[in-house]
Amino acid sequence: MTTWQEFAEIAPKIAAIFTRRHAATGNLCLLATLRADGSPRISPMEPRVFEGQLWIGGMPGTTKFRDLARDPRFCLHTATVDTHVSDGDAKLWGTVHDVQDLDLHARYAENLYRETGFDLRGREFKPFYAADISSASAVEVGDGHMDVTIWKRGEAERVVRKH
Repeated sequence: MTTWQEFAEIAPKIAAIFTRRHAATGNLCLLATLRADGSPRISPMEPRVFEGQLWIGGMPGTTKFRDLARDPRFCLHTATVDTHVSDGDAKLWGTVHDVQDLDLHARYAENLYRETGFDLRGREFKPFYAADISSASAVEVGDGHMDVTIWKRGEAERVVRKH
């Protein structure tokens, strides 16, 4: 399993672009999951990094969480409206696993309340998905070229320049 903290150490360029774009959109990302019939589903969501882990959390009972319960594969894309991608963008691929640890849930809810004012304290989180990142990419555009940084588990980041 590759946690967010491990990913950020192994792939710092992509992690930095993801973090910058995630913050710029108020933490909004687009989550791709697979429907029961195998077709893709795209859902807006606000993933959070907490205690070195990327959490794919949200309202229980949603279709995206039913998708993940059936097939844990996902793609997470930073939201952008800039067709020139001047601030870059990033994608993460991986799988999720449900973490049912009430002490962790309480710490997470307290941190969420302190940082955002959104109060989920005292609630049960089912599911509470931790992301296991298996690959990632990021795009940056500048000076007439586009740099695509790619990372796969077990490899170093590499940059492909496109003119």
